[in-house]
This record gives sequence, C-alpha cells and structure tokens, in this order.
Amino acid sequence: MGYALVILAGILQGAFMLPMKPMRKWVWENTWFVYSTAGYLVFPWLFVLLTIPHPLNVLTTTSLHSLLLVEVFGIGWGIGSLTFGLGVSRLGMALGFTIIIGLAATAGALIPMIVLSPEKLTQPQGIMTLFSLALVLIGLGLGAWGGKLRAPAKKAAEGSEASGLEVHGSFGVGLAICIASGLLSASANLGFTFGAEYQRRAIEQGAAPTMAGNALWAPLTLPLFICSAGYCVWLMKKNRTGGLLALRGTRAYWLLATLMGFMWIAGFAVYAPGARFLGALGTSVGWAVMMSTMVITANILGFITGEWKGASRKAFGLAVAGVAMLILAICVVGYANRL
Repeated sequence: MGYALVILAGILQGAFMLPMKPMRKWVWENTWFVYSTAGYLVFPWLFVLLTIPHPLNVLTTTSLHSLLLVEVFGIGWGIGSLTFGLGVSRLGMALGFTIIIGLAATAGALIPMIVLSPEKLTQPQGIMTLFSLALVLIGLGLGAWGGKLRAPAKKAAEGSEASGLEVHGSFGVGLAICIASGLLSASANLGFTFGAEYQRRAIEQGAAPTMAGNALWAPLTLPLFICSAGYCVWLMKKNRTGGLLALRGTRAYWLLATLMGFMWIAGFAVYAPGARFLGALGTSVGWAVMMSTMVITANILGFITGEWKGASRKAFGLAVAGVAMLILAICVVGYANRL
C-alpha cells in the first residue's frame, strides 16, 4: 500500500503541469498565480477543514518550536521554487534541472535518514537506499543529456519565439543558484519529516492517521504561496500582463490552472500516508520513490505529447535509458525497505 501511494503521488506531481499546455493566451505568471493560489493556499486549507477535526486546537497545542520549524522549511521551499527558474536560465534546462532535482531528491532522502536513523547508514537497508539514490542521479543525468541533445530539434520545430529559456549570465553564479535551489527544494520533505508533531496533534484531535498529514501541508505551503504568488503579482505588474487574466476566451484557463493546483497538492496529500506505511525510513524511501516517479511521469507525458518529435535516436535513447534507470532505482529502494 505504501509504495502504491507514493508512486501515485509521483504520478500526480509529474503530471500536474499537463493542463498548462493549452493555455496559449496566458503568460507564465498568469497561470502560475492561479495555480499557486489553488495549490498552495485554497486546497491545502480546504483539505484541513474536510479531514482534520478541530484544526485550531491542532495549531494551539503544537509547540512553538514545531510551528517555527515548519514555517522556516516552508520559506526555504518557496525560495527554492523561485530560484529554480533563475538557475536554469543560467545553466540551461539540462544541467540546471539535473542539479536541482538531483540535490532535492538526495538531500530530501538523506537528511531524514542521517538525523533520525543514522545507524541505518552502515546497515544493508541503508546501503541499498544510498545505492538507489546514486541510480536516481545517474538516471537524471542520462535524461538531462538526452534533453540537451533534443533541444536543437525542439527549437527548430517550435520556432525561435517558443524556444524556451535562453541561457545567460555567469556559470559560477548559475551553479551556486542551482545548488541552493536544490538544497532548499528538499525543504518540502524536511518540513514534513521534522514537523511530525502536527500529525500527532491532529490524531489526538480525532483525525484518521492516513489523513493527519493534511494538518501539516497547509502551514508548510503558506510561505510557498506568499513567495510564488507575490512574485507572479510583481511580474504581472512589471510586464503589464495582469489584464490577460480577464481576456476573452480564457475562462477555461481558470479551471485548468485550478486543476493543476489540485493535482499538485493531492500528490503530497497521498504521499503523507504512503510514507507512513513504509515504516522507519518512510520519508527517505518514499521521497526517493516519489521524486523518481515524478520525473518518469513527466518524461512519458513528454513522449506522448510530442515534445520529443524530431529528436535524434541518440537523444531519445538516452531519455529512455534515464527512465529505465529511475525505474531500476525504484525497484532497488523497494528491495532495500524490505531488508
């Protein structure tokens, strides 16, 4: 059950941007503002109201230390999300994406193990888990290499206006930003792991153990909403694109962007009980599986929707090899958790 849930979480995380494809009349900040409002603010608190009895009691009985710790991780998560685009714009999608997602997956899985179960690091279970993380990094590297080789064909197919991010700026600065973004993006799992008191208090108030994680995601994503929505508002003001939100023929975009937000937070809502079912190393094993499944899903959807059209056989082969390596990593981490 635990693996099924974290794999489902990864599928939701990997697919949440799919509804964004038809929104050609909106620019990024329009879509991301609506998505952020739904996924980081509305749905997390709606889940709290629907699944957590006496939510105010949960907040008032949780220690100040846990409250502050969760908000600090939430701020880190928000900054990590914002710096993702800055890092990629300086190093390119292939290298930037690999560094950020690789560090987020590795740090998010390793730090809980080091802090909560350090003895596992020298035991077969921990060693196999570390091996699976190495496979994740190799898989991401292969996929990034394939993506780099695909880029010229994709640019030619889409035209210069839709060619994606233009790489600019200092490599050293870009590398530092990507490293910071990757480490900060791991805050999502760190906040979930070290904010476990929220879940205990929710269970004390009568919440089902499988739903208790919803008490944590709402305060954890609040700083994420402030960072993301605030940045989008600034961009809309700077670029004078706020009026596009009311553009004729975009009514369905609101629904699609809201669906993006629902899919995103639903992934984390499903991840919480999944990690719980996986036992002592649940947040380490579960995070690695979810992140790997997320990348696999995004790649498969990219194949289906034609993102790899015109790519060379070598580029496509590298992408497939990367996905295969991530699938192998999931199998290895599954075996490790049974030791």
